[in-house]
Amino acid sequence: MLTAEDQMAIELHLADFLKKSEAQWSALVDKGGNLFAQNGDTGTLDLSILSALAAGSFAATHELAKRLGESEFSALYHEGHGQHILMSALHHECLLVTIFGEKTNIGLVRFYAQQVTGSLNDLLQVAREKEAQASPLLLEGDFLNDTAAIT
Repeated sequence: MLTAEDQMAIELHLADFLKKSEAQWSALVDKGGNLFAQNGDTGTLDLSILSALAAGSFAATHELAKRLGESEFSALYHEGHGQHILMSALHHECLLVTIFGEKTNIGLVRFYAQQVTGSLNDLLQVAREKEAQASPLLLEGDFLNDTAAIT
């Protein structure tokens, strides 16, 4: 579970990554396709569909890696005529999804993606440790047997 502070920190890292790599959009997506944080401009793209498709593509690539005797491929790159996408695996079942165009190149994006994945992994680890240490949420009342709640 990410707090508002975690979310802001992730978005700041994504903004810095975009500035350095000259990419146009980047996001943190879980391997189920849920979008956690993003930065940049995608125009009119449906981000929920984009996130789900990226996660599915990476899942298929994961299976290919296993068939080849690899534990996982750390990155997946798709080159288009004008738009390109790089997906990088993070720990904690997340992906860094980056869209970039002709004004930058894969080498620059990949270099800075490797740097930001390390920072994002650290942030996610701290968030996981905070969640593990948090007290459980306690609610007053017996919601299963509370007749006042039913009426």
